[in-house]
Amino acid sequence: MSDVEIFPDTSELVRAEAERFLTVTREAIRTRGRCLVSLSGGSTPRPLYALLASEPYGARIDWSRTHLFWGDERCVGPEQPESNYRMAREAMIDRVPLPPGNVHRIRGEDPPEQAAAAYERLLREFFGPGDEPGRSFDLVLLGMGRDGHTASIFPGSPAATETRRWAMAVHIEQPRDMWRVTLTTVVLNAAADVTFLVAGADKAPRLREVLRGDRERRTPLPAQLVKPVRGALHWMVDTAAAHDPG
Repeated sequence: MSDVEIFPDTSELVRAEAERFLTVTREAIRTRGRCLVSLSGGSTPRPLYALLASEPYGARIDWSRTHLFWGDERCVGPEQPESNYRMAREAMIDRVPLPPGNVHRIRGEDPPEQAAAAYERLLREFFGPGDEPGRSFDLVLLGMGRDGHTASIFPGSPAATETRRWAMAVHIEQPRDMWRVTLTTVVLNAAADVTFLVAGADKAPRLREVLRGDRERRTPLPAQLVKPVRGALHWMVDTAAAHDPG
């Protein structure tokens, strides 16, 4: 199941997703006793995290039974400006009563392959040891780049065709040369709810391609590979990203 919601601007998008976050976390905690959330990096989620930490949202979330994970991480230390963990920590984690044991960051400071293997072991502790998890996260937040990448699954990357590993190290040359660790679609597509947050006119051409498909393209874009097997897929976009010149 997939749906697309369009909002006048980013602030309205963020507010709507904050309400969805409340609904999803409450339902997961009610039915399963805890809520497992995979966070996204990038510029669009930051105001969402800040809003979730503010009133009245922060007080309405049972942080003691909410666990945070990350969809990807740059291979830098946790205090570096490029760290996805640092962004979420500054915007939200440091401002809410979240137990330290509920924060499961990717250790970007470790050797990339080692960090990926350790994170996969952690995920298997939560989701089970099988080849594919029956169900992984209660909520996955993702962004989409202008090239159609999501998490750190880039076009042409080995992560785009991975079918066994749940987390892997990837080397990226653009937008700058660096190593990253990303979750793969094996675990992302086992989530109960996956939500893309897309804002900005620079994303509009690629968003149209991802949502409509391109018959001339032989290889799907990474964002098109995210198709929850038994879960829901949501696209939360602003009018700038949704603009269609015709």
